[in-house]
Amino acid sequence: MAFIPSDAKWYVAELIEEIRVEGEGRNVVHRNLVLVGADSPEEAYQRALDIGSEHEATYDNLEGKKVTIAFRGLRGLSVIHDELEHGAELRYTRDVGLEPEEIERLVRPKDELEVFSADAEEDLPDCVDGDLRRNLLEHLGDQAEDT
Repeated sequence: MAFIPSDAKWYVAELIEEIRVEGEGRNVVHRNLVLVGADSPEEAYQRALDIGSEHEATYDNLEGKKVTIAFRGLRGLSVIHDELEHGAELRYTRDVGLEPEEIERLVRPKDELEVFSADAEEDLPDCVDGDLRRNLLEHLGDQAEDT
């Protein structure tokens, strides 16, 4: 078992969610990192499962197709050893014996980092809640009229 500090209060869980859109042959799988507050690894595990279950949903997209989000389980659960503050290490992975070329492949240029990357959203199944999108479009339309 991993070293768990006696005062550990925070964990990082990686949740796996599968999204299916009615009539679409492809699924969308999300790997979500979430922060879990707990007093023990066992409590963190149960709370992470609860978070995953709470994210399950069924709704219609804008085209009226049924979208189903199913929690599939946990990929990871790690304790956070540091206090939560700027620069705190949240999670690490370990590789042994990597060649320099393999290490270089692990590092991505800025424009390939998720926060800067332009995902090909238009090529994905439409798994956005139709009511949510309609409300947003109405709100944006109201704002445009006000200007």
